[in-house]
Amino acid sequence: MLDDFLLRALLAGLMVALAAGPLGCFVVWRRMAYFGDATAHAAILGVALALGFALNLYLGIMLVALAMAMTVAALAGRGWAMDTTLGVLAHSALACGLVAVSYLPGVRVDLTSYLFGDILAVSRADLGVIALGAGAVLALLAWRWRPLLTATLSEDLAHAAGIDPARERLVLTVALAIVVAVSLKIVGALLIAAMLIIPAAAARNLARGPEAMALGAIALGGLSVWGGLQLSLAQDTPSGPSIVVVAAGLFLATTLARVALQKRSTR
Repeated sequence: MLDDFLLRALLAGLMVALAAGPLGCFVVWRRMAYFGDATAHAAILGVALALGFALNLYLGIMLVALAMAMTVAALAGRGWAMDTTLGVLAHSALACGLVAVSYLPGVRVDLTSYLFGDILAVSRADLGVIALGAGAVLALLAWRWRPLLTATLSEDLAHAAGIDPARERLVLTVALAIVVAVSLKIVGALLIAAMLIIPAAAARNLARGPEAMALGAIALGGLSVWGGLQLSLAQDTPSGPSIVVVAAGLFLATTLARVALQKRSTR
């Protein structure tokens, strides 16, 4: 793991885990799994628009991801049936992005790397962008941590405390769009939601408070990145899916540990 490209891959994955861990906790608490999925799927459309209009790739992805997230948030506020709406928007955005890429003249794009990620191809410039994005997300969540927790627990309680739940949803929307933009090259559009949800869900099995769960999600996400890279190197498997496989294994392990602890406590 000391080669330059492997070190860049590890650093990039750890930075994404640092931002995705606490954000994923809110995704789990608010039951926003489909919300993250729809935002991630829209990233492929962002790739197509960025290539078509010669924009910075990260900027194109973030703009489209942000537009999708804000659209979903607005529809949720109007009482739309979210499961159906998110299913329609997520798959429509992904399909439109794939079709749009095929219409770009003279552009040859390896869509597999955008769908499943290519963490081993992360450059030093990519590392800078990922560091900025992860830092922005962490700063945003640290600034709004208590209001976000209150609005997640109860919107009525948030109103009583003078907190606007719509504003807190917007904070999560922006943070989610940033994480999707910087994560696309690492785990791909189809696996971003898994990196948001699985480490957080695994941490919830053992954590006793929100802060502990957020720190646990960061640790498990970082361990997933390290273990996934090791698996990819040892077995010559795709790096992005390997990271998610390790995360799934950690979720299974923490679930079994929780069951064992519950059985012991009832004796």
